[in-house]
Amino acid sequence: MGRQAPCGRFVVAGRSNGLSDKKCRKLARSVTETYRSTMRDFAQQPILAVWYARLDIAEAVDEYLESLAKPNRKRAKAAFTSSAPDLTRASTRNSLQAIRKLTAVTPMGRRIVSNPPLVIPLDEMTSLDPDQHRQEVTALLTGYRETLQSDRRHLLDHFTITDIAHKIVGVCSVGLRAWIILLEAGAESEGLLLQAKQAVTSVLAEHTGDTTDREQGARVVAGQRIMQASSDIFLGWLSTDAGTGGRHDYDLRQLRDWKVSAEIDQMTPQSLAVYGRMCGWTLARAHARSGDRIAVAAYLGSTTAFDRAVADFAVAYADQNDRDFGALSTAIADGEVTVTHDI
Repeated sequence: MGRQAPCGRFVVAGRSNGLSDKKCRKLARSVTETYRSTMRDFAQQPILAVWYARLDIAEAVDEYLESLAKPNRKRAKAAFTSSAPDLTRASTRNSLQAIRKLTAVTPMGRRIVSNPPLVIPLDEMTSLDPDQHRQEVTALLTGYRETLQSDRRHLLDHFTITDIAHKIVGVCSVGLRAWIILLEAGAESEGLLLQAKQAVTSVLAEHTGDTTDREQGARVVAGQRIMQASSDIFLGWLSTDAGTGGRHDYDLRQLRDWKVSAEIDQMTPQSLAVYGRMCGWTLARAHARSGDRIAVAAYLGSTTAFDRAVADFAVAYADQNDRDFGALSTAIADGEVTVTHDI
């Protein structure tokens, strides 16, 4: 769903696929209606039933495939079929695929492959002191271990750090520290990639009166553990000030490279609607687990007023997205912004 205006993103996707404004608004309302009705269903269920609720992936995939246009259906079905073994093994594969993609065996042993500006090994970062930051990351791992369950601490103890690199992990994290840490357990095939992302104060803090000086990594991890159906076994956090002149909070997890995502540009209005309902259901479950599901359901109500309001916002969000893209395109054409392709 993403963290910002999920329904707005569906309107953006609809416009990109050539849908009319009327169909885009209808799509946003469909996503919101699914969220609202699912929240109402959760409000009527025992909390344990909500906690154990799972989306039936097989049923959802079948509905999605049937909604595709025939030329795309066969290709999408083949893609899902080929990825099915990966999905069933996902809980045990962990970061092995990421290791194959992001590392290579060198005369000095396995190392993270340099791929600037996305991935830069610590020893290549001439703008900082590698020893100082290696100290910071090593201290980070030492404290992070204590945030894990005892069995996972035992598992982590089999590994030692062999390489560290800085990684660009997403638009929302630009400007923040993000490290990938390669650990090995002796054998070449026994590797583990951890990702440490700097965690900062939530943008909602000033609105909720949260003025405590708590660890932001712990806040992020607590939220993920509550909202996610199954969290990473190495999900943890740490605060460190090792040689940096100030405290930095981090959340850590395995860096995984396996992903299955919908190809938005191939979606018909029907398949976008199916995908939207899946996202609406998933968001409702996250909110039902993390908040007061009964109060939220009561606020949303049984009419379509909330659906219409969110659809209005989604269209406004997409309008702003169009204006921002237009401004960026103009800046690129005028030479004010330099663009790098294929990174």
